[in-house]
Amino acid sequence: MKKVLSLLMAATLALGLAACGGTSNGDSNAENNSSNSASGDEKVWVIASDTVFKPFEYTDASGNFVGIDVDLVAAIAEDQGFQYDIQSLGWDAALAACQAGQADGLIAGASITDERKESGWIFSDGYYQTTQTMTVAADSDITGFEDLSGKTVAVKTGTQGAAYAESLKDQYGFNITYFEDSPTMYQAVLGGQTVACFEDTPVMTASIKDGDLALKILEDTANEGQPYGFAIFNADNQELIDMFNAGLANIKENGKYDEIIAKYLG
Repeated sequence: MKKVLSLLMAATLALGLAACGGTSNGDSNAENNSSNSASGDEKVWVIASDTVFKPFEYTDASGNFVGIDVDLVAAIAEDQGFQYDIQSLGWDAALAACQAGQADGLIAGASITDERKESGWIFSDGYYQTTQTMTVAADSDITGFEDLSGKTVAVKTGTQGAAYAESLKDQYGFNITYFEDSPTMYQAVLGGQTVACFEDTPVMTASIKDGDLALKILEDTANEGQPYGFAIFNADNQELIDMFNAGLANIKENGKYDEIIAKYLG
């Protein structure tokens, strides 16, 4: 039965990737991807991503898939001269696609951790340093971890925000509810189903500002943080990591990296 379920999952992922519209660095690149893929002249690297992790990846008002991660891949691909097709699949589906060999790499605000390395993730150099913090409703009387005893907090499955909450759970006596995406997690706090959520600080800051959410990030609740990294799950794709690292170094040197960060974070 497990074998049958695995085969069904792989088939579903393959159909999803085939049906999902790829977003690259402009329409011309997407057309080139299609042409090169059909002709077999040049490899098109399939890169999986999350759906909503603002400001790193999200869909804008015009329906375009945008964000820091999206722009970084575009700039690095241009610098290194490779073709790519970025797929907005969602965190869990993106991981599954990479692990099943349906995608070549992952960029989705993924923190570089020893645990992930030990489980088979192969990371690039870090491209953005971030922390995780706790957020509550704007009118909440919760001021810190000490006020969470007996209450329930929200986290996004498989993230460093979830890991951070799990590391504090027993010490402060709170419960955890897991969600598949950030917007649903935020609504749980806004709706009172949970009293707080744990999220990456820049993502939470951008979501509150751009979404005009009645939430507030609590001071003195941040952890030490980790850098985000681009990841592969198959050593045969080391070439993609090497190009990412080389391109990242170049765009940091020529100022393009700073332009991208400033565009989304000011």
